[in-house]
Amino acid sequence: MSQRGFDLNQLRTFVAVAEAGSVSAGAERVFLSQSSVSEQLKKLEERAAQPLFVRSKQGVTATPAGAKLLDHARRILAMSEAALEDLQGRSLDGELRIAITDYYRPHDIARVLKAFSEQHPRLRLHVTVMPSATIDSSAEDNTTYDIGLSLRLLTPGRGHASGGSAHARSTVVRREKLLWVSAADTDPRAVRPYPLVLLPSSCQLQRFVVKLLDERKVPYLISHSASGVAGLLLALKAGLGISCLNESSLGAGVVACAAGSGLPALPSVEFHLLPGRPGESALVTNARDALTRLFS
Repeated sequence: MSQRGFDLNQLRTFVAVAEAGSVSAGAERVFLSQSSVSEQLKKLEERAAQPLFVRSKQGVTATPAGAKLLDHARRILAMSEAALEDLQGRSLDGELRIAITDYYRPHDIARVLKAFSEQHPRLRLHVTVMPSATIDSSAEDNTTYDIGLSLRLLTPGRGHASGGSAHARSTVVRREKLLWVSAADTDPRAVRPYPLVLLPSSCQLQRFVVKLLDERKVPYLISHSASGVAGLLLALKAGLGISCLNESSLGAGVVACAAGSGLPALPSVEFHLLPGRPGESALVTNARDALTRLFS
């Protein structure tokens, strides 16, 4: 009897490569060699009977067929995970409150949370976007949220920025570079003082940016204040100034400032999944374990 359907391992590799944008980066995500990943993709394309990627020196881009399969693959993998966890008695049933910084993969977070919901269809999910400082300060308070994901700065020579004992025990799920960014059609080297687009002072990253520019005596003025990353991106696209963002926050129309702009070097950031609290329910503990895999 001939095989029908797709191989789950091949689909998992396909999704990793599509999301990472290259075979090498996708291979790191699934802990395989590049040659093994290439072989799996070759077999998957043979199974699909059509190309799934357009390959170039910059990486890979899904073909129309590849984009269509990507949607199916994500659902298939989510259902497979849900079936296994249900049979093993780890299916999540109940209400869960998640607090998350809006710097975390803003263009992709909806898909991540959708995948989590599809894996656990009986789970009632409540997601709140909060400043990292608020998430950190509520780490010991279970009345605000059950699971928190916040951003931390890595300052050169000092390691992590201060974050209390909770961050000493937290799980780092992602590390990204910080970049000076502006509208794609803007040259920040042409304007002095630098016009800054910032978030409120409650944002630790924005406070760091202002302090850094002051310390380096870089001339600037605050040209626009936004309430969140989405508003900040709109202001940047409109050409209202420059700002500092993590890599995954960049979207269409916003690019990293060219070298030689005169702006100081920036550190990296980490996204931390805060640790469990004493006496928390099995639901929250199991959900945190599941989210760790998705957030990584």
